[in-house]
This record gives sequence, structure tokens and C-alpha cells, in this order.
Amino acid sequence: MSTNHHMTPDEFRKFGKQVVDWIADYYEWVESRPVLPNLAPGDIRKSLPEDPPEIGESFEHILGDVDTLIEPGLTHWQSPKFMAYFPSNTSFPSILGEMLAAGMGQQGMVWKTSPVATELETHVMDWLVSLMGLPEHFKGNGVIQDTASSATLCALLAARERVTGGAANRAGVPSNLVAYTSDQAHSSIQKAARIAGIGDERMRLIPSDDHFRMDTEALAAAIRADLEGGLTPFFICAAVGTTSSMAVDNVQAITDVVRREAADIWVHVDAAMAGTAAVCPEYRWIHDGVEAADSYCFNPHKWMFTNFDCNAFWVRDRKQLIDALSILPEYLRTAEHLSGAAIDYRDWQIPLGRRFRALKLWFVLRHYGAAGLWHHIAEHVRLAESFEHNVVAHDDFELVVPRTLNLVCFAHRRGDAFTEALMAAVNATGQLYLSHTRLGDRYTIRCSIGGRDQEQRHVDVAWNLIVQKAKQLEESEGESRG
Repeated sequence: MSTNHHMTPDEFRKFGKQVVDWIADYYEWVESRPVLPNLAPGDIRKSLPEDPPEIGESFEHILGDVDTLIEPGLTHWQSPKFMAYFPSNTSFPSILGEMLAAGMGQQGMVWKTSPVATELETHVMDWLVSLMGLPEHFKGNGVIQDTASSATLCALLAARERVTGGAANRAGVPSNLVAYTSDQAHSSIQKAARIAGIGDERMRLIPSDDHFRMDTEALAAAIRADLEGGLTPFFICAAVGTTSSMAVDNVQAITDVVRREAADIWVHVDAAMAGTAAVCPEYRWIHDGVEAADSYCFNPHKWMFTNFDCNAFWVRDRKQLIDALSILPEYLRTAEHLSGAAIDYRDWQIPLGRRFRALKLWFVLRHYGAAGLWHHIAEHVRLAESFEHNVVAHDDFELVVPRTLNLVCFAHRRGDAFTEALMAAVNATGQLYLSHTRLGDRYTIRCSIGGRDQEQRHVDVAWNLIVQKAKQLEESEGESRG
């Protein structure tokens, strides 16, 4: 270590290569590890020193502790045996882009603080519009947020200010504003309403239909009732791929309802997981009606091999978003901003600071190309189809809802208690990780396929393990009754 306590460039080269080797090795052996760690809450903290070191430690020692203290506590999201939540994928091009961005240390809050961070982001977001067949009017109106939660909040705030003519920021949020989403929508929609001062009582959860899509007739009835009650409907969030079942709301029908009932309502489309599927032209039906929406987002950090965090968010009219979020203190005034020649993305988001997220996304798009992404997405859907076929063909299992894209929702015919016990038994093996939800108040196992390295053999092993554990549970129940 140098006398000023910094790591020297030569030390960085040496240890940086070791870290890259560790990451590469991780992907080679991660499949051999139990996907879930065998730990109880508090176990990891017990293994850590009580106080920080007084004198800096060698990097060899620190990296060694990654093997002994960190790796044993990982849930292996990058394992092909991880089929629980929607994937949080990464890839080597994305990791390398993230490393470079970290090394460059850019703070891209305004154009002047990093011109390339701003302009590359605008360009990459325009690439995505073309890649996914999104409406052309989104070009020049895209920004990278951290997550879909933040994108939804920004959309809701822009909607709030549009309907009040900016009065909500000046005089407080009126008590008559009402927002809508499906009872299957992500919890972040409700959280956004709380943060924006709308609250739970004025966040309408519209019932869903038999396929867990928003019931657009119920939506229309709710809007009419609120208008008749003197309230002001201002925001709807449609889900293109719900978390529980990957249900795709009928965005076209929702925008038709808005035009018919109350034209001032802002329509936001949350396609956090499913949006990536639109890289494949055969799946672009999920975006029918998006051209009439006011905003749209999806997460490349789920299914597009870009490491967390990276959300792509577009608005129809950037001025409405900027008007809701922009505050310009003297210390952020620049000639480029005042002239209108440059975008300052600080005005498009909640925080001031901005990481150089566009670099890793640029690396991913250039490495895979449209053809590479299309190949992997289509293959993941095919693997999900094969898993679905196994469920349908087996007498003891059934689909709770028809498969959409790469998510299969199923249950055992013996009922909720058995299905829950089965999932626990499967997860306890460490050879597979599944998650659950409730659909129509039925306990449902979710099998989410979309990991970078998942192949047919992983799907086959997963299904065989599920059937094996179900048989063992049946035998155990038979013995206990006997």
C-alpha cells in the first residue's frame, strides 16, 4: 500500500485482474452451488468483526474474505437453477461497461458535467425505440431511471402537475385527485401515490378479469362514479406483465376508456419485465395501444442482460415531466441549459445525481445486437412452453392461469396446503428456487424462466425434482394417515 493509503495504479491492475478472474470463475461454478444459502437471520453479522479496522488491510485479505464471508451468503440470482422471481440478469459486456463507468466516475446530473453521459443516454434510448418497435414520438423523450418504481413515481408527479396546472407543487396537492390501477398491479404504484400525496383512499384498485387483466368496464364505471362525485381522475397505470402472473392489460381498451370518459387522464404503461419481449416482432402484441399512452417503462435489468439498476422510461411530452420536477438553483445554471441546446437529465428524475448507466446498456446492445437478444428471448419463451407442457400433461398438476411469455403459474391438485409444502420441500434442496403468489386466492407456484444460462436440461431437472418431491409428500401423507 502506498504511503498516502491509496491503492496504486499497479496494485489496481494486479487486483483488478484477480477480481475479473473471480467473476469469470463464479459463472463457471455457480450452477454447482445450492441456489439458496443455508442461513438464519443474523448468521452473517455474527461472522463479521464488531468494529471497523483501525489500520487498512491488504487487498489479498479482503478478497479472501469474499470467498469465506460473502459468497456463502449469496442467493445465486445468476444460477440457472434460479426460477423464483423475475430474473435480475447481467452479462459480461454489462459488467465490463459498469466497471468502466465506475472507473470514469462521471456525475451526469447536467450536460456540462458529462456531455457523453447525457448524449449517449439519449441515443441509446432512441435505439431501444427502434429495437422494440415503440412509438416514434418517444424518440428524444427517453431517460434511464434506476427502477420502474421511480419511473412510475415520475409519471404520476407529471400527471399530477398537468391536471392541476402546476398548482400541486405551489399550493399543495388537491384532495380531489384520483388514480387507478389493477388489483394485480405492482405495489410500487400504491407507494408512488403515497409519496405524491394522493394516498391509499384515492388510489383505486380496479378488479381484474378471469385472466387477471384489468377489467376495463370496471375502470370506466369507476371513472364515471368519481366524476359524478366531484373528483378528478388524473392517472392510470396499466400493467404489461403483472408480477404475479405476467398478465398483460389491454392498453388499447384502457386508452379508449380514457378518451371516452375523461381525456385528461395520464396513462402510464409499466412493462417492467415483459417489455423486453418486444425485441421479438412476434411478441409486440403486448404493446398494442401504447402509442396512445403518455409514458412507458421497462427494465433492461430484468430480461435484457443488463445488470441492476437500469430502467428505460419514455414520455410523450418531455416538457410536462420537466415542469413537474425541475428546480434551477444558481449553482446548476449553465449556458447550454439556458439556451435549450442541451438536455439536463437531473430534471427528469427524483434525485439530482446520475450514474453513467447508459454505458453498460450500450455495451449490451452492441455485443448482442438485435439478433442475439431475439435468440435468447425466444429461447426462454420456448423453455417456458416446455415446462407448461409438463404441467398440462401431468395428472397431479394444473395451470392456474395460461402461460404468458416466460412465466408458468401452476399448482398441485391436492390444494393450497400441499402446493405450499411442495414448494418449501423443493426450495429446501438448494437445487431449485421457486416463488409463489396468490391468484384468485389460490396458492400458486411461479416458475420464471429467463436466466442468462438456462437451458432445456435445467428445465427438465427442475420439473423432475418437483414431481419427485410431490410423490415423496404424497407418500409421507399416506404413511401419517396409516
